[in-house]
Amino acid sequence: MTDTDFQYPLRLQKFLARAGVASRRGSEDLMTAGRVTVNGEVVTELGSRVDPSHDVVCVDGRRVEIAEHPVYLMLYKPRGYLTTMDDPQGRPCVRTLVPQKQYPGIFPVGRLDKDTTGLLLFTTNGDASQQLLHPSKHVWKHYVALVEGRITKENRRALEQGVELDDGWTQPAEVDFPERGSEAWDAVTPEGIRVGQTVVGLTIHEGRKHQVKRMLKAVGHEVVFLHRDGFGPLELKGVSYGSWRLLDEGEIASLEKIIQDRKRQ
Repeated sequence: MTDTDFQYPLRLQKFLARAGVASRRGSEDLMTAGRVTVNGEVVTELGSRVDPSHDVVCVDGRRVEIAEHPVYLMLYKPRGYLTTMDDPQGRPCVRTLVPQKQYPGIFPVGRLDKDTTGLLLFTTNGDASQQLLHPSKHVWKHYVALVEGRITKENRRALEQGVELDDGWTQPAEVDFPERGSEAWDAVTPEGIRVGQTVVGLTIHEGRKHQVKRMLKAVGHEVVFLHRDGFGPLELKGVSYGSWRLLDEGEIASLEKIIQDRKRQ
């Protein structure tokens, strides 16, 4: 981050996002809900500014501060977990799989469906979601799917040109076919592969709900198992199923370069 990223005073919601409390929008929701205080006074005005050098900011009575360096980690999300840090219904969620007490304010960037496995990025950098997932700025993501049926040349061409969904045409996807026995192949065939099924990889640059499943279904292929092994410059390596690891320096540098470049756009 540059020095200008920490010029004070900051808008309160920007401060909360930088501190890793929530995304910018999530921080605004906390403010309007009356859960944020500055020097002991509840602040709900979204234009409010704070100077962390002398103002004391609290959320739900707990002091919030900006760490010198944000934390980034990747989780190998297992099947059966919701991508949320809080579920009122008590269902399994990813909160229990990451070190939230060790890294207060950590949150997932984007989401994976409950039945989807793979790479899920977490950070305390509140700008990350905005810059990596904004509709006009989505980083590419690579998915591997086990589908019913064989991918024909026509269907592959349709995916690579973009398909029409109920919310409009998708951007073109890149299609590949992982080799049998590769990590990608094994990730989507834990119970084996039946005759008539295909393992296919898709790289997309958008983030619509259930997009990969919907794209494949639109060309006639029901998804049996879905896995994500790439998110922008990150690859799902060095972490086992259901576990997490901190990003290394090179991964952080690549990710933060994207974030900073997009903030300048």
